[in-house]
Amino acid sequence: MFLDKIKSRESGILTYGITPPKMGTTPERTTEIAGKTMARLFPLDIDALIVYDVQDESARTSAERPFPFFQAQDPFDFARRYLQDLKVPKIIYRPAGKFSKDELSDWLEELHTHTFYPVFVGVPAPDYPVKTSLPEAYRIWSKHQATSVIGAVTIPERHAVLNDEDKRILDKAGCGVSYFISQCVFNVDYAKQVIADLEQTCKARQADFPTIIFTLTVCGSEKTLSFMDWLGIHVPDDLKQDFRTAGNMLERSVQVCLEIAAELTAFCAGRAIPFGFNIESVAIRNDEIEASIYMVNKIAGMLESTGVRKATVSQSSAA
Repeated sequence: MFLDKIKSRESGILTYGITPPKMGTTPERTTEIAGKTMARLFPLDIDALIVYDVQDESARTSAERPFPFFQAQDPFDFARRYLQDLKVPKIIYRPAGKFSKDELSDWLEELHTHTFYPVFVGVPAPDYPVKTSLPEAYRIWSKHQATSVIGAVTIPERHAVLNDEDKRILDKAGCGVSYFISQCVFNVDYAKQVIADLEQTCKARQADFPTIIFTLTVCGSEKTLSFMDWLGIHVPDDLKQDFRTAGNMLERSVQVCLEIAAELTAFCAGRAIPFGFNIESVAIRNDEIEASIYMVNKIAGMLESTGVRKATVSQSSAA
């Protein structure tokens, strides 16, 4: 179980991340989308499904958004109403600052009833009026800590600029956060630097190392590459050029992600650091979705072959 693996700091966790359908999608079409999603996920050996909260982050940058923003359905509502047949734990993102303390408390009660797990994220822009701070949100959640776990986000790119991600992580760990899901990793050196600095800070503070789940995603087009830039995901210049000159950008990005997964596995396993991977699939193109499924299976096999992960029974086998 995801809960047990996080609480025991077990390595080799594997999750899959999706976005809900856009707001205004009919219930019939939403059911159809959910059915296709579950059909893809039933055979996968994953520990949990992440359902993101899609926010309009245009206010944080003056750069033009490569893709238009569409408000998505509420991730919790989508998961509980349409994905109930997928019998894996659901991890639901929520920007805590958008909600009052009472609203968050009620939401957490509902989440707990469904055995879903929260990840609190920041607000869309620095000047957004905050109703509840992250420390306050963690305090509200703490009543569930005996039977739940809460996650947070870590951004290696922020560490490259501010050099304080290790301290941010441990400050949140002190509030009860036990696992951290990274922004998409294409600069493996950035990710490794966070781990190396966090390792030193944990030793200095005599603190347990929290679980780090690295997010990987495919890149199948120049427009997707531009969108990653817009989101603040650092793709090194030589890798961008590699993608652009590849005969098939999608295939090359899959290969790069698998190489990153192998490198981070060796890096973390050699230090006895609890880690895992989240394969993100937020595209609508079928070839990119299928590539993400391929990555899940390849990374699961790699983790099992290195002894980091034990195979579990898939949804389809259990049915």
